Amino acid sequence: MVDNRYATALVIGSVLSLLASVYLSVAVGTQHWYQYRSPPPSNDINNGSELRALKDAFGSEEVNEMQYSKALLRLNGSLGLWWRCILVSQPDSKVVSECEAFTLPQQFEVKYRHPNNSSEEDFLRTSLWRCRFIFPLVSLGLVFLAALVGVCACLCRSLTPTLFVGLLHLLAGLCSLATVCCFLAGLDLLHQVLDWQDGVVSSLGWSLYLALVSSPLQMMAAALFMWAARSHRKNYTRMTAYRVA
Repeated sequence: MVDNRYATALVIGSVLSLLASVYLSVAVGTQHWYQYRSPPPSNDINNGSELRALKDAFGSEEVNEMQYSKALLRLNGSLGLWWRCILVSQPDSKVVSECEAFTLPQQFEVKYRHPNNSSEEDFLRTSLWRCRFIFPLVSLGLVFLAALVGVCACLCRSLTPTLFVGLLHLLAGLCSLATVCCFLAGLDLLHQVLDWQDGVVSSLGWSLYLALVSSPLQMMAAALFMWAARSHRKNYTRMTAYRVA
């Protein structure tokens, strides 16, 4: 028989875990982690030709980091974990968003100290770039594993496995937080070597905030699960000792 306090903690923890998983999944699948706002383009013919060249290169499978980074800066781009997007003006004066997904080889590509020069590898940027792709998948995988353990605990009518569920959620929360840290740190290192145009303004997007919120939600769920498991275990030990006495 489970005490009402522990049952309430398990329900609240499950709701928090579900919310965190939804937030993180939405964040991973959207491109609004980081946004650039560019000044209006000039009427110079050379400038128009350069913007068209950037747009054409942006959609190419062979585009390198320097090319799509310039396009993001010049064409009101937005960047995510799996997507990169730019705003393009159409002949009818409408502005549409054109997005390209990072391919799997691009997610694990080597980064260099100077993006337009492949002579010297930047191990730190390479590690951050790969980790910001791997960590959210690990986080979601840990939550899924925790859900399986929780189902098994319900079938066995035991709260003991709930402690392991809490530990899995704690690790998932750390992975979610590490995703945001790796993304921001890697982007800051990239900005240090990019040639910024005057008037370009950058800001954090709502996708990043969703990922950031998912981390404390997972940690709060972990705290509730571990509290319920430990408190129930202590209470069960006391009751057993009382019956023996």
